[in-house]
This record gives sequence, structure tokens and C-alpha cells, in this order.
Amino acid sequence: MGKLVLGKFLLADNAVVMENYGLAIEGDLISEVNSNEFLLEKYPDFEVLDCRDQIISPGFINAHMHLYGVLSHGISVPADIEDFKNFLEDFWWPKVEDRLDHKMIAVTARAMAYELINSGVTALCDILEAPMAIPGALEAEAEALKDVGIKAILSFEASERVNTDNGLLAIEENKSFYNKYKDHPLISGMICIHTTFTCSKEFIRKAMDASRETGTGIQMHLSESKYEQELCQKNYNMLPVELYDELDFFEEPILAAQGVKLTEGEMDTLFKHGVNMAHLPLSNCEVGGGIAPVPEMLEKGLKVGLGTDGYINNFFEVMRGAFLLHKANLENPEIMPAETVFNMATSHGASAMRMEQAGKLEVGSFADIITIKPELPTPLNKENIFTQLVLYCNPENVMNVFVNGRQLKANGSLVDTNMKDEYKAVKVQAARLWEDDK
Repeated sequence: MGKLVLGKFLLADNAVVMENYGLAIEGDLISEVNSNEFLLEKYPDFEVLDCRDQIISPGFINAHMHLYGVLSHGISVPADIEDFKNFLEDFWWPKVEDRLDHKMIAVTARAMAYELINSGVTALCDILEAPMAIPGALEAEAEALKDVGIKAILSFEASERVNTDNGLLAIEENKSFYNKYKDHPLISGMICIHTTFTCSKEFIRKAMDASRETGTGIQMHLSESKYEQELCQKNYNMLPVELYDELDFFEEPILAAQGVKLTEGEMDTLFKHGVNMAHLPLSNCEVGGGIAPVPEMLEKGLKVGLGTDGYINNFFEVMRGAFLLHKANLENPEIMPAETVFNMATSHGASAMRMEQAGKLEVGSFADIITIKPELPTPLNKENIFTQLVLYCNPENVMNVFVNGRQLKANGSLVDTNMKDEYKAVKVQAARLWEDDK
């Protein structure tokens, strides 16, 4: 038997708001979108979830994530960190990434997936950075996520920063993982590299070969700070995008995160090749990288999704960051309207991850659905609904979450766990990581 979800407002996408509408779920798909009255009459035997005081929305898409990143929340950072290069070389790589093991990876993957579900996220794209934990690191992550129910693209960041052999082992980790999970309904793989300053031209070509063999595409970090731009110009007399273009890298499907220091010419090249981007407004602030030229990317036609980066996993906070930061940066209150941010959080994120049956509420799409109950001091209507949702809602307003028709959050509570237990397990692993630093 199917299920009806009845709503006050239904957001089919960022341009279509329907009042007193709901939808029908049959199996893992949306089978009908129509008025509540019509649905009740047509499907009298369907189970009914009455959310007629709520907004029905596509689930949010986290287009760039490091599930293990929670282990670093609150950890002491050396006082002498002056720039992004020092942050990586003196802190992040030796104190965090190089110390991760399979247990840390599994526990944090499970807990943070639930945290994201609680925030209305139904799909994520993760990059695991743990060069001392391969082989088998992605499998540890997948085993932890199988029963959680969220959709996850998992990849291991390959680079030569340890040595070339370790980097090649990481590429193989991605290939073998993809082949094992290519038919899984929730979990899939992707090739991943780090940056132009940890990967040689020949190594990048190896990743391209792996992408062609698997058909997965490649994700990577791109121009997160001025450091990559300056080093690439020093080493190759080219900007990073120019170097990738020379290698025909963009012939593969690409998902590039960050893009903070992209030039206008680089953005033109990315658009020309159909490269998708992930914007991480809050974590870019954390490392002092700057503010990515996202309004310019969107103006040029690039598809840009949103990501938490494993930093602040409240997806409403990420949407607020994208909504507010660019207005302040460009001194223009008209840019990045809430409708645009919602689009980045849903359909653009789905497209960036090549999940074409997600990010919209339409017949034939996967039933990746959330309902949101706004507790607002002012009226909610079709004209202000996106602003009210982006600016004034939070995870506690997310009442129900479905992925492929399976309910993961019901009436405001996670179905299969509670966050207190998940955080307790993470604290044990964080203590292990932090203890090693003493």
C-alpha cells in the first residue's frame, strides 16, 4: 500500500509553490503530485501522513562533506597557524587526517549521517581523507551507512602528499569501491583527487584513466585559498583551471568544491566544460580562505550546490550563510535571493552529484522528501515562503524525512536512533584522536 503526504504548501522546486497540495508515494518513487482533496479521493486506501500545517520540500542535498570532520570540532589549533598552507601542513594533515582509523571513520560516518538527516538532508557527497587507513577505509564507511538510509556518494581523496604509491592505492580504493557498490540503491562511489599542489600531472592523468574506466567522474578541491593559485603559477606558469584544461581533465564529469579564488576566465572555462561546483560558505570563513564568487558563477550559468564540509552540519545555517555572506561582500541586498539558495540546496545539488531523479518533487522522482513545520511569529505565504524557510527554520522544524520512500525521521524524531547516543560514540573516538596529540 502506498502513502499520502498532505501539506499546507508543496515546493515542487524553487519556482513552483502549490498551496494545499500533497503527494503520493508508491515504493521508492513519487507517483502523483496533486491537491490534498484530489489525493484523498483517488487513494482512499493509502496510509495518510497529515502535514497540512507544514511545508513539503525536496530533501536537501549536501554536495560536499567530510563525515569524519566532526572529530576536529573544538580541537586545539596551534597559535602560529598563519595561512592555509600552515593549516594543512602543521595541523590538519598530521594531527587529523593521518591519525584516522577504520573505527573513527565508521563511528563518525554513522553519527554525522544521522545529524544531516535530522537537518533535512537526504543525500550527501563525502570525501574521506585518511591516507594511513587504506585499504578498506571506504568499506568501513559504507558498512556504517548501509542501515542509516541516507543516500551517499563516497570517495577517497587520492594525492601524492604521502608518496605516489599511497596515492595510487587511494585511486584503486575508489575504483574497487565503485565496482562493488555500483548497483546499490543508496551508496555509490566516485574518483577523487586533492589539488594541483598535491598531485602531479601524471598522477592527475591516472585519476582520469580511473574515471574513464568506471564512468564515475571525479571530484576535487579547487582553489580553496590563494595558496593553490600562487603555487600553480609558480610551478606551471598557469592557474589551476588552466592546468586542468591543458590535461583535458574536464572531459570527465567533474564536481569541484570551493572555487574561492577563481578568476573570471577560469569560471568561463568551467562553464564551457559543464563543470559542477559545490559552495561551502561557512567552512571557507573558518580557514580564512575568502568568499567564493558564487553570484558570478551562477550568472555565468554554472550549476552550484551547497555543502557543509563537515564543519557546521546544520543545513539551514549553511543556507543562511550563502544567503547573507554575498550580500555583505558585494554590498548588494538583491543578490542571492532565498529562491536561489533553495535551488542550490536541492535541484542544483542533485544535478551537481548527477542524481537526476532527486532535488525536485515531481512524478517519477525518488521519494526523497522532507516536511517542515515553521514556528514563525509572522504569516507564511507563497510570496515569503523561501525567505521564511531559509532564514528562520532549523533542524527542529524538520518533522519528517523520507529517502526512497523509507521514513527516517517521524514527527520530529529520528526513527532508528537518537543523537545523544550517536554523540556519545563520537566522543569516545574524538578522545582517542585528541589523546594521540598529547
